Amino acid sequence: MLKCPPMTNHDPDLKYWLALARVPRIGRARFSLLEKHFGKLENAWTASSAELRSAGLDQASVTAIIDSRGTISPDDELEQINRLNVTALTWNDPAYPAKLKEIYDLPPVLYVRGELTTADEWAVSVVGTRRASPYGRQAAEQLATDLVRNNVTVVSGLARGIDAVAHRAALGAGGRTIAVMACGLDLVYPPEHAKLAQEVIERGAMISEQPLGTQPRAEFFPRRNRILSGVSLGVLIIEGDVKSGAMITARLALEQNREVFAVPGSIYAPTFRGPNALIQDGEAKLVTKVEDILEELNLTMVATQIEMKELVPADETEALLLRHLSAQPIHIDEVRRESGLPIAAVSSALAMLELKGMVRQVGRMNYVRVREVGPSYG
Repeated sequence: MLKCPPMTNHDPDLKYWLALARVPRIGRARFSLLEKHFGKLENAWTASSAELRSAGLDQASVTAIIDSRGTISPDDELEQINRLNVTALTWNDPAYPAKLKEIYDLPPVLYVRGELTTADEWAVSVVGTRRASPYGRQAAEQLATDLVRNNVTVVSGLARGIDAVAHRAALGAGGRTIAVMACGLDLVYPPEHAKLAQEVIERGAMISEQPLGTQPRAEFFPRRNRILSGVSLGVLIIEGDVKSGAMITARLALEQNREVFAVPGSIYAPTFRGPNALIQDGEAKLVTKVEDILEELNLTMVATQIEMKELVPADETEALLLRHLSAQPIHIDEVRRESGLPIAAVSSALAMLELKGMVRQVGRMNYVRVREVGPSYG
């Protein structure tokens, strides 16, 4: 698949978006008012109290902006994200996730570590309890593995339990995964998932609406869940009680007109009261295998077309490249060096192999081999 438009921090107005994103009380609605009235947010950041009120802001919000100018530096905000290799996308940026733009309460600014690509347009969130049962772990691992093997990106929240299982399964299968955080992207929560977070960044992306340095707080997690469902075609609930975070995500997904899927569990297990209730109420499709998800999302037709193609190298160039690819990511420059082929030939052949579903780009021009192929060319 082609990558999204390049994610950059070069928009001269971006630093004012970053500054306003730190101001208390300034969220989606007030960002909309400011942008509509001032056009460029630099004008909003430097506006007088009267001008801010004329944009439709209440006095408390006006005061918050005026007071913040003494403590928040737009230039420092931009320098900080550049220093930490974080990309900030406003909702006007072409690289801002298309699915997330569809939700009502979309974040004005989305912070990204790693890389979002058009492959992530096929994404399913896999969520569940932190206290996962062996059955729940097995289901999450199998379904996440099968999703990425069908070119679907796995989204989760990097939490203990089901989230971590889903991320690790996606990475282990050579696929892409996205972690949606409830803190600034210079932090990792829980801290013991620091290594997993780095792997996610290298093979997908970590994203958050929270500015850098923001500590995780209880109220941020339900807010985070609307992004989990918002970037996805659907949400798969593996395990969780009726008042769990997974069920909050399911409710948000329904409000956003996303598909909801649930793995059935024991009627005696409290952690399966949530999924079982969703299925019983007709709000979620019962899932026992990945095909249940693919069919509901109309992805089976594309998958079938891929399977029907003759999965053999078309020429010696493709055959040679496949011999240098495995489940471990390798950069296109390394493929070029090992194969001895010109970069143009390597790039063209990898693009064709990716269309066939034989290789996959997992971010930053790193490639993995994702399916078995027939006999080599010749």
